[in-house]
Amino acid sequence: MRFVKDIYTETLEVKQSKFIAYVMPYSQYEKKLQELKDSNPKARHFVVAFRYLNEFNQVVEHSSDDGEPKGTSGKPSLFVLQGAKLINSAVIIIRYFGGTKLGTGGLVRAYSDSVNLVLESAKLFEYKHEIFKTISFEYSNVRIVEYDCLENNIDIIEKIFDSNVIYKLKGSDSDMENFLSKVDRLVKLISIDTP
Repeated sequence: MRFVKDIYTETLEVKQSKFIAYVMPYSQYEKKLQELKDSNPKARHFVVAFRYLNEFNQVVEHSSDDGEPKGTSGKPSLFVLQGAKLINSAVIIIRYFGGTKLGTGGLVRAYSDSVNLVLESAKLFEYKHEIFKTISFEYSNVRIVEYDCLENNIDIIEKIFDSNVIYKLKGSDSDMENFLSKVDRLVKLISIDTP
């Protein structure tokens, strides 16, 4: 699975109709949709599709044709997101009608092509499910633990210096497993947390 971290846009023109496609992180979708509606008052349609992971790690999907004939725009856009294995991402396609009707097949192609076009220009990142753990260890091991965190792509979210050192950590399943096996004798696992 993959995702985007930034907003990208591309424009496709088909028989004088303009399809302006945006791909963005799902967290920015609602704000961006409102901005685009405000800044494009003459646009005919705002077709959307998104996929994101909910708190149970399940993929939630949605699409809307926004007035285009049923199944000709939102679903094909969603199919492109599915095919690209995108999650936590959304697309918005603004259509300016050019005067020539494209027919249902033409609309499906135009919306699919516009989403494919914007995905080609987007930088996609590999998604890794992250877990959170809290560890405790002695002061004398701070440098070793921090070095192993760096080497294994583990983020230290919080540091607490008490009678022992306590670190709250974040990393992918596999990175966390590698890290904990390397520091097994030095640290004590306190808890497995949720974000």
